Amino acid sequence: MKLYEYSRSSAAYRVRIALNVKGIGYESLAVDLRPAVSAQRTPQFLALNPEGLVPVLVDGERTFTQSLAIIEYLEETRPQPPLLPRTPRERAQVRALALAVACDIHPLNNTRVLKYLREPLHADEAAVNAWYAHWIAQGFTALEAQVQNTSGDGRCMFGKSVTLADVCLVPQMANAHRMKCDVAPYPTLRSICAHLEALPPFAKAAPA
Repeated sequence: MKLYEYSRSSAAYRVRIALNVKGIGYESLAVDLRPAVSAQRTPQFLALNPEGLVPVLVDGERTFTQSLAIIEYLEETRPQPPLLPRTPRERAQVRALALAVACDIHPLNNTRVLKYLREPLHADEAAVNAWYAHWIAQGFTALEAQVQNTSGDGRCMFGKSVTLADVCLVPQMANAHRMKCDVAPYPTLRSICAHLEALPPFAKAAPA
């Protein structure tokens, strides 16, 4: 397998965690997203993924995009250890937690959105940072309330084992720290992340 990625991309971070949880070896191919390089906009990369986004997973002759679709592919083709629970009800609950991060928080704070705020809309850094912090606060407030009911041990988002929800939370919390967002109001999320980040699959996937 080949993974086209950027170390600080939270979407790529999710896929690295999932690959590590499942013990799948892969070749990492860096795609430099920094504005001065913008390797994701080169003709070569756009031929691989016309969206110009990472991650991209190549498995044999097949190419897959979108982090959650990639992780679900891994789940279906290499089901052990599972990242989704057994019952449809529980799977729906885990997906809802994961999508709250991947669809409601992350896209609004993605690099290309922040770039649009800075350039065509002429927002200054204070406004961009306020935008970022607002969506982190709104999303994390809801998740903090939800995990009071879904976490089985205070160490995972759902039940007592690592799921897709955890795979999504840790990169988003890392982004919040990097952008100096106030995460003090979310003690349960912080505790869960501290536990997860110490696990080898998560530690090995960290951007550093």
